Amino acid sequence: MENNPETLLIDVKDLEQYIEINKFGPTGIQGRILSPVDENILEMKEYFYDNGFIPYFDKSNDPLNPHIIRLVPADAQQISALQNPKKPRIALNIVLFVATVFTTLLVGSLNRGGNPFNNMMDIFLGIPFSFSLLLILTGHELGHYVASRRHGVSVTLPYFLPIPHPLIGTMGAFIRIKSILPNRRALIRIGAIGPIVGFILAIPITIIGLALSKTARITDFAGGIGLGSSLLFRFFSYLLHPNIPQGYDLVLHPMAFAGWLGFFVTAMNLLPLGQLDGGHIVYAILGKYRKYATIGIIVAMSLLGLLWPGWFFWVALIVLLGLRHPKSQDEITQIKKSDKIIAITALVVLILAFIPVPFPIK
Repeated sequence: MENNPETLLIDVKDLEQYIEINKFGPTGIQGRILSPVDENILEMKEYFYDNGFIPYFDKSNDPLNPHIIRLVPADAQQISALQNPKKPRIALNIVLFVATVFTTLLVGSLNRGGNPFNNMMDIFLGIPFSFSLLLILTGHELGHYVASRRHGVSVTLPYFLPIPHPLIGTMGAFIRIKSILPNRRALIRIGAIGPIVGFILAIPITIIGLALSKTARITDFAGGIGLGSSLLFRFFSYLLHPNIPQGYDLVLHPMAFAGWLGFFVTAMNLLPLGQLDGGHIVYAILGKYRKYATIGIIVAMSLLGLLWPGWFFWVALIVLLGLRHPKSQDEITQIKKSDKIIAITALVVLILAFIPVPFPIK
């Protein structure tokens, strides 16, 4: 069937079992979707796909016609990609992952006093740090990947960034979403599951790492880097090292440092801004009111910048990348209690993992 307005108008009666239509035209339909709304939206999606359109479902300010369906003509290939997401290619992902294993092993070894350039066996000194950090990052990104696939979203496997940063050996990892996000429920789950999985994995790694950490005189590691603490990291530190003598401090084992990084990365991703994971969640929960949360977070981060200037950089970067959030395909279907529980869990994780001053200025 051709995707032109005339064809749509002729066949519009086929939709009467799903929606009370009051207005219709060449680009869309306005009316009231019948109950159950979520099931009828799914049925109408398939109908429009079969007729050569990609539908977008939204609310209107008209109480008599509270629902709008905007129709975008699409070819068979575009629609097929929505209905049957392709399995991602993995060659580049594997190459980047292997490279990141090497860079994190190298940095982990150097930070423990090894020198793989002189003695290749020293590379194994980096295993505790590399394994721990990559486990957290992989869990985080695979959480996003699995949630995306369960909601029918076309998504790549994680791309790791093997940058030989002298402190961590990588700039993290990311996945790329290649299709429309279906609804706000998917936004919450895709946005939240990754950080929650990474956070859960960071907990035992942190505990083991802190148990292996030692105390030393502050003067013995004058060249070391001071680290701030999140609520949970501070709690575990006190639990495992409750009586650190005056003039001493805790020297973190590589696994403890990887756990610290896991908490830091988790909290940064859960900030409710723009295209961050937290931005997806707050958009799904608050909709048009998210701008107030955005203003509050930017103000708070700017104030924290007085304690650690790095927050000014993060605010500038996030604003540069864009604070607007693209709409999902279905803005009508209501989020459920289970989605709210996931969102609240993500908020609790943010509070527990957030580090107000990651690198204190001495």
